[in-house]
Amino acid sequence: MSEGRRAHPPRRSGDPRRDDRRGTDARGRPRRPARALTTAERRAAEVRANRAPRPERDPEAERAKIEGRTLDTWIDEGVADDGVRRAAAGATSRATAAGTGRRRRDTKALDPAVATEITSAASDRRRAARLVDRLAEAQTALDRDRLDEARRLVAPLLKEVPGIAAVHELAGFVGYRLGRWRDAVRELEAAQAIHSRVELLPALADSYRALRRWNDVERIWSTIKEISPSQDVLAEGRIVAAGAHADRGDLTSALKVMTGVGPRPKRVRDHHLRQWYVLGDLNDRAGNPIEAVRWFDLIARGNPEFVDVVARLRALGR
Repeated sequence: MSEGRRAHPPRRSGDPRRDDRRGTDARGRPRRPARALTTAERRAAEVRANRAPRPERDPEAERAKIEGRTLDTWIDEGVADDGVRRAAAGATSRATAAGTGRRRRDTKALDPAVATEITSAASDRRRAARLVDRLAEAQTALDRDRLDEARRLVAPLLKEVPGIAAVHELAGFVGYRLGRWRDAVRELEAAQAIHSRVELLPALADSYRALRRWNDVERIWSTIKEISPSQDVLAEGRIVAAGAHADRGDLTSALKVMTGVGPRPKRVRDHHLRQWYVLGDLNDRAGNPIEAVRWFDLIARGNPEFVDVVARLRALGR
């Protein structure tokens, strides 16, 4: 076939475009000139000939399909993870189990206050009950690292019941866990504007960090310090702020941010381990192997399976 020509469907019996040069039909009658079909008409004829019988409509199934449709295509515009971010985020599973839209047996009950908000914002009570179920399912999917499923479930809620902080918050954390930094910023900022919660700030700051919005990272870190939140929130904010300096090659400032980390507590929690790991990583990168070994060894004594601490110690000659 020459270049630029299209392949046409096979000609069938009765096709007025068949190649017959006699000028008459089978009975000898003069043949009427045939009008050439347009491209659209040819395609429509082919589709009709090959179309399978149409199944009966299922309104509920069609509605669920529309609700679960994803319209946007994501391009990661963030930066690559490093040791500091891995320590802050941990080893997150990227499970992609496909949801069915049905209420799952493992779904946790939604906060009654949030359910009331959705009921008030929905078009009718029946639809409100469905939306409440969807948000509960999305939260459970996020808790169980079914991130793509959580994103699919929460997307329709953003359109149908906008202005509910819990919906934007969940969508923001889904975006954050998936590394969809712009989505995370948009939704977490919306949640903060509706109902401010300090617990959202470290994830928002880390999303800014991924987008290299350094001034916003510093602004959030200053806010966290002024609020004096729980130790785990403070630790997460500190890790992000230090990581932002490290991303720019300023390890001295990064270590200075981490000087707020106290001595070994009586009860070691996860946020202690993450901060110690960051201190070990930063000192290793800054050429302070003795200090690096001290922090990594502190982790290994508490939890030798934390991230890659054993391998880091081995690399430092321990």
